[in-house]
Amino acid sequence: MKRHDDLLDCVHCGFCLPTCPTYAELGREMDSPRGRLYLMRALADKRLPPGATVLQHLDLCLDCRACESACPSGVKYGSLLEATRAGVARAGARPLRERLVNRAAEWVFPEPARLRRLVGLGHLARRLGVGGLLPRRLREALALLPPRLPHTGALPERTPARGRARLRVAFLEGCAARVLCPEMNAAMVSVLARSGCEVVVPAGQGCCGAIHLHGGSREAARRLARRNVAAFLAEAPDVIVANAAGCGAAMKEYGELLADDPAYAERARALSARVRDFTELVPELPGFTQGLGPLPARATYHDACHLAHAQGIRAQPRRLLAAIPELQLVDLPESDWCCGSAGIYNVTQPGMARRLLERKLHNIERTRADIVVAANPGCLLQIRAGVRERGLEIEVLHPAEVLERSYQAGERP
Repeated sequence: MKRHDDLLDCVHCGFCLPTCPTYAELGREMDSPRGRLYLMRALADKRLPPGATVLQHLDLCLDCRACESACPSGVKYGSLLEATRAGVARAGARPLRERLVNRAAEWVFPEPARLRRLVGLGHLARRLGVGGLLPRRLREALALLPPRLPHTGALPERTPARGRARLRVAFLEGCAARVLCPEMNAAMVSVLARSGCEVVVPAGQGCCGAIHLHGGSREAARRLARRNVAAFLAEAPDVIVANAAGCGAAMKEYGELLADDPAYAERARALSARVRDFTELVPELPGFTQGLGPLPARATYHDACHLAHAQGIRAQPRRLLAAIPELQLVDLPESDWCCGSAGIYNVTQPGMARRLLERKLHNIERTRADIVVAANPGCLLQIRAGVRERGLEIEVLHPAEVLERSYQAGERP
């Protein structure tokens, strides 16, 4: 009943319309937040069946939550969309092909070994030149893969702080990140240690459940959340650091996700209270600027959706970059517009994802930046793929990678 009451909070003011990427691209009311809320209400009231047309409008939503930043009524659009998708999934209303795609993603991404094997097959198809024979969705997914997988080795279970230890930090490795962006994780652990953090990587951790939540598999997300609550709290950390915007947003909401679970509700709230994004924590650490060396380059910053809109973290990443000597930070037009990655959206909705990526790349080129900085692995992979395709000489890095380069520059004679 509460969810249905929350659907009534929308007053149809239209403040969300200019912030919605799909509405900006398509100009259709049913592809705007308030239009989709109308569809959600119609489904909840059983005035509409979950047919193909209704699902198409709902599935085109990126769940970027830009509308939440703009909404004067405080409508919790993201949680309402996830609840609606969960209801659709329970009703078995989706076509078989779509159910298989969602289940495949939920089966592969949480298990790094499976993802690594799949990526290996993708690279093999690329080397054999048979990528063009694959279905469109697989071709789009293949284009996202880096030319080769980085090899940085597994993160140590414990990394001591350099100098006096200020905090004990438990680090979330992430599913895709540990396979596709391990150099990002290594840089984050290094920066945390340089800033006085003892970093532990809980062995029992797993997928945060964000992909499952966004796709409507709420019970699967709850199972994964319980696993992480047990694994992370066992380390008795002062802070839990998330390496991805979507993961951090999901973990900060574990308290709500497990609110009706008597065995986990209190612990889930305790975990959520300790979760911080990397870019949120580091600027608060005393002396994080000590040892930063010059990095002469022109950089621009892209706001990851679940960092800016879901967690309200905007100024902190820019503060990190502004602290680096000789790094010129220039504004990116539409910096908080989705790049089209959005979890697995670039696989399930490749057409719209491509349009949004092209828009993002156009704005990046306008900045004449040498480096694009993004604090989310999905954004990094998406923008890197676009940069490669266009042949642009632009690096796409996480803030931790830029900071680590600066520290290394400060160590050189």
